[in-house]
Amino acid sequence: MIVFPAIDLIGGRVVRLERGERSRCTVYSDDPAAVARGFAEQGATWLHVVDLSAAFEEDEEARAANTAAIRAICQVDGLSVDVGGGVRSLARIDELASFGCRRIALGTVLVTEPGFAEVAARGFGNLLVADVAARDGQVKINGWRDGVARSVEDVVGELAELGFKHLVFTDIARDGMQTGIDVDAYRRVAEVAGFPVVASGGVSTLDDVRALAQAGGSVIEGCIIGRALYEGNFTLAEALAAAAEGGEGAC
Repeated sequence: MIVFPAIDLIGGRVVRLERGERSRCTVYSDDPAAVARGFAEQGATWLHVVDLSAAFEEDEEARAANTAAIRAICQVDGLSVDVGGGVRSLARIDELASFGCRRIALGTVLVTEPGFAEVAARGFGNLLVADVAARDGQVKINGWRDGVARSVEDVVGELAELGFKHLVFTDIARDGMQTGIDVDAYRRVAEVAGFPVVASGGVSTLDDVRALAQAGGSVIEGCIIGRALYEGNFTLAEALAAAAEGGEGAC
């Protein structure tokens, strides 16, 4: 199981939000590349980066600062970067790919512009990740602020048909709250998708990491860990060890 330490960006700074709410923001660092290097030194091979300024459609200065941060993060040796947040054009996909991003996540646009999703999937294939977030089984878009009256199963099934092979599923109610994870929710999403998913939202203990790893490679491709690392619940090295330990018991 891949462990993705998370770097969420607003205006070029590393932050974490509670339940995706912009007003509930904690700033952890003004140097995203240094944070990325720290994760690499602890053994990370992948990094999950979210451009929240783009997702929230903030001003050009904030978005430019995030773009510069993403470019700098991609230059950190030994890390594969998975980036998303406000990616809504083929030009932005091209730009992020030019920085060296190994995976690029599409979220809102997958729901609001299914024709674009189809074109992107056909043109960029395995580079793309479907980023689906939900609260109480209902998909949310635009930085998790708006509902679309569609279920997780409906949206995930449609994206699988379009050819997406990577999917991040976020449980909004648990994101940034350190309340633990719901393995069965990811199991259901993986069953609909037909491939393993990346779990996001709520990882707060090493037991959460082990539980996801124990679900097996057919259910969980990886897990994203954010606030628990920044708040010192455990180290990334400990999380990587727990993932390996849990994976040994998977069937």
